[in-house]
Amino acid sequence: LSIRRQRQMCIRDSYIIEEYFATQKPYYVSVADEIELFEAAYKQKLPVLFKGPTGCGKTRFVEYMAYKIGQEMQSSKKDNNTQINIPLVTIACHEDLTASDLVGRYLLEGDSTVWLDGPLTRAVKAGGICYLDEVVEARKDTTVIIHPLTDHRRILPVEKKGELLEAAEGFLLVLSYNPGYQSALKDLKHSTRQRFVAIEFDYPSVEKETEIINNKKKGININDITQEIIQLKDI
Repeated sequence: LSIRRQRQMCIRDSYIIEEYFATQKPYYVSVADEIELFEAAYKQKLPVLFKGPTGCGKTRFVEYMAYKIGQEMQSSKKDNNTQINIPLVTIACHEDLTASDLVGRYLLEGDSTVWLDGPLTRAVKAGGICYLDEVVEARKDTTVIIHPLTDHRRILPVEKKGELLEAAEGFLLVLSYNPGYQSALKDLKHSTRQRFVAIEFDYPSVEKETEIINNKKKGININDITQEIIQLKDI
C-alpha cells in the first residue's frame, strides 16, 4: 500500500493523530517552573503527566518543549548545519481507542497482509515525544500497554508480531488529563499515575493572559477584552 493510502486507512479507522516536526517556535509564556521540570524529566528519561483544566496550555506547552529541546540539541552539535528536531506524535484519546490503534495492525494487501505501525510505535522507533491527550478517555485495558515504557525497561510489547521494541534515545511519553472534568469512573488509575512526574497547570494570571492575547493580536489594544475573558472564566 502507498503511504497516502495507509494514512487514509488510518483516518478511516478513527485514530486522531497529529505527527509533525515543528519548524517554527510555538509561542508559550511560562507560568511557573514547568519548563525546568520538563527538561529535568526529559534528561532523566522519566515520563511526564500534565494535570490541569481544558484550555490552560498543556498541548501548546508540549509543542513548545519539543521545539526547544530540539533547538538545544542542535546548538550543542559542532555541525550547526544539521537540522535536529524532536518528532512530536499527538494522540487525542477517546473511548473507542484500542491497543491496536496505538501499537499497529495488519492490513490487507491483495492476498497478503502488511503491518502498519501505530503512532505510539512510530514515536518509540523514532525517539520522539508521544503525547496522549486526555488519556483517561481511553479504555483502561488500552492504557495498560504503556506501562513497560514508563519504567527502567522502556520497551513496547508488540504482541501481534511477537516483538519487544526498545525505545530509541530521546523517546518520552507524556500524558495529560483534566482531573476536575473527569468523573470518578474515568479517573486515572493509581498504578498508572504513580509512574509519572506530575506537572500541574492552571490558567495564567490576568497579566500573562493579556500578554498571550496581545501576542495573537499584535497592534490592537485588547486589555478590556482580556479582562472580560478573565471574568467569564471565573463564573
